[in-house]
Amino acid sequence: MTNRTRAVITGNQRITGPTPVVIAELVAEIGWLWHERHQERLASRPRKRAVGAGAKHQLVFVDRLLATLVHLRHGATHDVLACWFSVDRSTITRTIGEVRPLLAMRGCTVAPDVRLRTLAEVIDHLGASRQSGIIDGTEIRVRRPAAGHTGRGKFLSGKNKQNAVKSMVVTDADGRLLFCSPAEPASCADITHARKLGLVWLLADGPLVEPWPMPATRGWEPRRAGGW
Repeated sequence: MTNRTRAVITGNQRITGPTPVVIAELVAEIGWLWHERHQERLASRPRKRAVGAGAKHQLVFVDRLLATLVHLRHGATHDVLACWFSVDRSTITRTIGEVRPLLAMRGCTVAPDVRLRTLAEVIDHLGASRQSGIIDGTEIRVRRPAAGHTGRGKFLSGKNKQNAVKSMVVTDADGRLLFCSPAEPASCADITHARKLGLVWLLADGPLVEPWPMPATRGWEPRRAGGW
């Protein structure tokens, strides 16, 4: 990717979500951690050549971060991102798999002195600050598993009739992202996903706030839910 293209993507908040200042902070905070983990993986392999020999990365860390942010914000498939960044699909898949856990470890900064890393911290923050929260499951389309593959049908979404994975997303009332869960196969119901994350019990045992009116959903009975 050219520097001009990279600058356009970084400077357009509609594409990536974070501002250029936040992206620069992300590069400074987790770039060195990604590099260290990469060097550890290289050093741990039985090798016939010195560490650093062979083919070089096709994507620098900034491009890896941008590809991951675009994927998380728009749900762009790995094939589309591969064409956009002029790399192979497997490179994008590996990139997102490496960068996304680093973003999760860093957490979400909602104030200069508040950083949320887990769903429990998000629930406590919303309750303590008496803010409203919005939660929903979002599906990202994925390639259909090959014929004869074990569990081929578990990625099929009954709602959208397509193969996808699903993440549970929590935002505040202004739409600011506070939490994004690990992906589950799309066949997993929202309430099942919420139970796996412990959301039902966190709401039941958390601070008492008033729930929003919402259509009844079978199996979903928040008892002490805060603005959900």
